[in-house]
Amino acid sequence: MRKGMLTCRIDKKSRSPADTRRPVPPGTVRLGRDFYARPVLAVARDCIGKLLVHRTAQGETAGRIVEAEAYRGPRDLAAHSARGLTRRTAAMFGPPGHAYVFRLYGSSWAMNLVTGAQGEPHAVLIRALEPARGLDLMARRRGKPPHSRDLTNGPGKLTQALAITGDQYGCDLCGDELYLEDCDAPAVRIGRSARINVDYAGAWALRLWRFYERGNRWVSVPPRD
Repeated sequence: MRKGMLTCRIDKKSRSPADTRRPVPPGTVRLGRDFYARPVLAVARDCIGKLLVHRTAQGETAGRIVEAEAYRGPRDLAAHSARGLTRRTAAMFGPPGHAYVFRLYGSSWAMNLVTGAQGEPHAVLIRALEPARGLDLMARRRGKPPHSRDLTNGPGKLTQALAITGDQYGCDLCGDELYLEDCDAPAVRIGRSARINVDYAGAWALRLWRFYERGNRWVSVPPRD
């Protein structure tokens, strides 16, 4: 792996220290490395209800994770890491608690949490968020009304709303820019289903490795209940 692969490629001159050093809001706890250094299925389920936060020069945006999928390569044929260690998948093979960001369709990006132990290419795809902070900024980025369901109800939509791009590839999720927060919130009902758009993976496509908050309007596709 190239030196520096697991650092964010961010122009430090483009933002002030206040952009990345603001205190965490009361009642929240930033998740540490131990949260990610666990089996991918556990992380995928437990990240439902957590806040995904991104701080940029434009401001802070955050959303509650309401849908996620687990990918457990290299045996899982739906995982990018099934093709082995490549320049694209290097972050997946690295230490847990880093971002694996990949191009989805055209100009869209997808955000993943690297989990497990180093050398295990496992990751959790974040599929949908319920907007929580910075809604006006999300709306400007998406060209949608602030309370539109279409703001963050898909992997490419949420990355556009939070301004997550290839620049965040390999970003340390235990840093000050891009991270998960735990917060005081009621427990939610979690559903499971097969993952979306992985029919090419054969029997692996039948695994119930998609987790979602039941009844949440921001979940991307059925089933939602």
